[in-house]
Amino acid sequence: MAQLRNRQWLLAARPEGLIKESDFRWNEAAIGSPADGQMLIRNLAFSFDPTQRGWMSMDTYIPAIPLGEPMKAAAVGQVVESKHPHFGRGDLVQGLLGWEDYSLSDGKGLFGLQKLAPGTDPLLALSLLGITGLTAYFGTLDIGQVKAGETFVVSGAAGATGSVAGMIAKIKGCRVIGIAGGRDKCDWLVKDLGFDAAIDYKHENVRDALARHCPNGIDVFFDNVGGEILELVLARLAMGARIVLCGAISRYNEAGMSGPGPKNYFNLILRAARMEGFLVFQFARRYPEAIAQLSQWLAEGKVKNRIDLAQGLEHAPQTLIRLFTGANVGKQLLKLADPQ
Repeated sequence: MAQLRNRQWLLAARPEGLIKESDFRWNEAAIGSPADGQMLIRNLAFSFDPTQRGWMSMDTYIPAIPLGEPMKAAAVGQVVESKHPHFGRGDLVQGLLGWEDYSLSDGKGLFGLQKLAPGTDPLLALSLLGITGLTAYFGTLDIGQVKAGETFVVSGAAGATGSVAGMIAKIKGCRVIGIAGGRDKCDWLVKDLGFDAAIDYKHENVRDALARHCPNGIDVFFDNVGGEILELVLARLAMGARIVLCGAISRYNEAGMSGPGPKNYFNLILRAARMEGFLVFQFARRYPEAIAQLSQWLAEGKVKNRIDLAQGLEHAPQTLIRLFTGANVGKQLLKLADPQ
């Protein structure tokens, strides 16, 4: 197979504060055929997630991306040439791949590449039936242990994971309050997704709104934001409350994410509550269970899958930045091509 021209975005600098386009460098280079045990993958779509800010800066649950190497994202691609015993031409694969048109891979790496069923929708595989939906599923049901009649509050509620977590809590009979930025997002949560209430942190006093909507306290808080919102929720916990620590986007742009922690954590003791962080990868053996259930709820109309879709590899940096300016509603994806 002749060499292909491969467009890439390389990591050019460790970000300081908000991610900038200058933190990346455009590059074009030839990419050849796979060696024995490798495959050449045409990338079809990328997922954009707040955790990628950490990958750019420091070692997290994956090593920091080296400067000069392609930026990485959860992706779906299609094998165009293979010398790998378990993957063939035309296979759809999902895993961590570079911001580039084509990737060479041996299928291993930290999480490895997974083969998808023929006909799988790449966008669905990267949203509701991907890490986003899985995170919401296990965070709400296993870490949050929601029960019918409880009050469930979720921050970052108009984002990919937060919106799905709220819908799952509604399915389980909770009273659901979302916290989001802007009236349009709050209206979407209530009118389209069926949340019981939404708090616009940009234009409302969150402390007063939580008191109004949660007069008997908060049983489960699914936290994607951290910072001041977490402080306010800690002050309104019900007895036996559970706080699910999924993300802390308010802190990601701080150097080393080393700002002060919550001041009123003592309320966890007074309310016999717990606060627990998790990574979705710890539930990897149960992914089929979650995908089957989410697929059923989607078919029944009990959950909705909203995608905020950008087009074209050239727009990758701007697409990631959208997460940190609050521009996206639902799951932020970028599409490069359709399967063939």
